[in-house]
Amino acid sequence: MKLKIFAAALVLALFAAAAMAVEFNVKDYGAVGDGKTDNTAAFQKALDDAGKALYGTVVVDNGNYLFKGHLVMPVGVTLKGTRASVPANNGIRDQGLPLPTEGGSTLMPTENRGKEDGDPFILMNTNCTVQGFVFYYPEQEREKTPAPYPWTVAMRGKNPALLDCELLNPYNGIDASQNERQLVRNISGQPLRRGIFTDEIYDIGRWENIHWNPWYSMKGDLWDFQLTKGEGFILGKSDWHYVFNTFAYGYAIGYRFIDNGHGTTNGQLMGAAADGCNTSVQVDAASGLGVLITNGQFVAMFKEDPVMVRIKKTNTGAVMFQNCSFWGPCKSNVVMEGGELTMQNCNFVNWAADSPSIDLRAGNAIIDAC
Repeated sequence: MKLKIFAAALVLALFAAAAMAVEFNVKDYGAVGDGKTDNTAAFQKALDDAGKALYGTVVVDNGNYLFKGHLVMPVGVTLKGTRASVPANNGIRDQGLPLPTEGGSTLMPTENRGKEDGDPFILMNTNCTVQGFVFYYPEQEREKTPAPYPWTVAMRGKNPALLDCELLNPYNGIDASQNERQLVRNISGQPLRRGIFTDEIYDIGRWENIHWNPWYSMKGDLWDFQLTKGEGFILGKSDWHYVFNTFAYGYAIGYRFIDNGHGTTNGQLMGAAADGCNTSVQVDAASGLGVLITNGQFVAMFKEDPVMVRIKKTNTGAVMFQNCSFWGPCKSNVVMEGGELTMQNCNFVNWAADSPSIDLRAGNAIIDAC
């Protein structure tokens, strides 16, 4: 009897050891969170070992981890920081508030400054998850024209997930293209050129609770650049895209629908908002199947001729707004040059006295109960 109990206990101990073995702490690989040491090799070795363990988790304790290179995640690996919920580190902009280097797991990329087409800082693959980090570019300068960098995170393969992260000041934030069933949830920050981009998606993407707000800087050439060239949400080819509770403040374009040669978006946006933009929503191209925007709030007020919705002559698809509110001060609420537009139960206020609220230049439109 005692022998059986011992054997059972041994089996349980072995299972427990195996379970513990699937977690890999980067500090065991020599990572140092001092904001000075290059941690590229240490993190990559931990990721590779987690990949060999099949669905292992790489644990990153509190610290400021500098990188002079980039990381590639093997299939099925989770990279996990200490943030249980996305923070807001706006202490660089507002003295006395939290800084990105004060607590939590902070990743600090420096590679490819000035080289926008370089390797992304983190390349995710099938069934990979990144969760619980602050991404902070320490060499970016808060009052100067932003230095270009590649994407902070690129999501590839099937079912990649980016959760509970702050992208404080990247030039390019999230490349969510060329994958299937992506999940991006609980994200905040101030991407300076592009927030999140998707294209070549043939099996549903999901974006939830993404909040772009100028935590980092509203000063000088940086702020002027963002208002002139910045884009919060960019959607190319995506089949059945779901967007829920999203917000962008201070961009040239809040939401942009495009065709990069792969096709257009069909899907739905619920609770979409863009404040302090030059153009809240710009439709270069939408799917004939339609883009549905419900319960949206849009404010265009910066730079020349601010407009809430611009539908370009290149568009031949359909866009539908339901129960949305548009307020300025803007030039017009809508300028339409092509495609199909439906607006129902919407509210329009505060456009220029010398411009129409809805300027229909071409295409087909239904405006009902507005």
